[in-house]
Amino acid sequence: MHSNTSSGLEPTIGMWMYQNSGGNEIQRQIIDLLSQKNIKTIPSLDMANASAHGGEIVCNGICMEELSAFFSYNAGGQTAYQVYLYNALSRSVPTINNYDAFALTEDKFLTAHMLNRAGIRTADYRLINHIDIQLLKNTVREWQGQVVYKPTDGWGGNGIVKIEDERSLDILIPFLNRMDMKHFYLEKFINYDKTDYRIDIVDGEFVGCYGRSAPEDDWKTNITSGGSVILRQPDDAIIELAIKAAKVSGLEIAGVDLLYDLDTEEYVVLEVNGIPAFATPEQEKLGLDFNALKINKIVNLIERIVEEKQ
Repeated sequence: MHSNTSSGLEPTIGMWMYQNSGGNEIQRQIIDLLSQKNIKTIPSLDMANASAHGGEIVCNGICMEELSAFFSYNAGGQTAYQVYLYNALSRSVPTINNYDAFALTEDKFLTAHMLNRAGIRTADYRLINHIDIQLLKNTVREWQGQVVYKPTDGWGGNGIVKIEDERSLDILIPFLNRMDMKHFYLEKFINYDKTDYRIDIVDGEFVGCYGRSAPEDDWKTNITSGGSVILRQPDDAIIELAIKAAKVSGLEIAGVDLLYDLDTEEYVVLEVNGIPAFATPEQEKLGLDFNALKINKIVNLIERIVEEKQ
């Protein structure tokens, strides 16, 4: 199947964006602003519905290689199939975020490793071969039970476990072995006040900031783990650190999570996210007011990338 996705000089982008929590309205605003710039948008191009043959990836009757760019912004885990085609498409069409940066930041170890190589402090970490149980136990001892196990490709706090002693480790290892783990990724627990910063960056520029606070009986700030949104005002040092982390990751659109280490009295980059959510309608009522600026910067980013392709 072959389908033209543009007519005349009008560039056309594809879009796959989340629709819940106000995402449908965000999508509408992006499409309207792009239309004012004479850029056509084809929404709902979910790679789960795509197939490839004869040198073409076709989704919903659209030849994806004919697009001027593909804007993928759907929070949550994507299937291996969707990511596989995202990678293939990125070799022919500009993708936002670009695939290499997206793949990097989907992996917690690779992200932390790259940030450390660039001189940006993260939580202390260790990647350990799954057969090296002795090093695993030694790490728990060395870090005095302040150990956090994380799946390298998890999101929303899923699968994260705090290991406080060897007994906890002995309970965890059989469970991990049943999952056929190839390695263990550990981070040293940071002594912090159970709040964090989320800094949104678009095209190397600061967009907005908010924080999350962990519930009383937990230490994880993720909203999906029961955390709640709080208003925060970042200082210049926080913004500069977030911009640098986003640049190192290569993401055009990034959400950088920071913690304040009470022991060393410095900010630490916890994660860099490639699909940072917009403020929901409920969060906007709390005072989060960065959506309009973020939309405008994303539209300008798409326009620039489309012009560069032409």
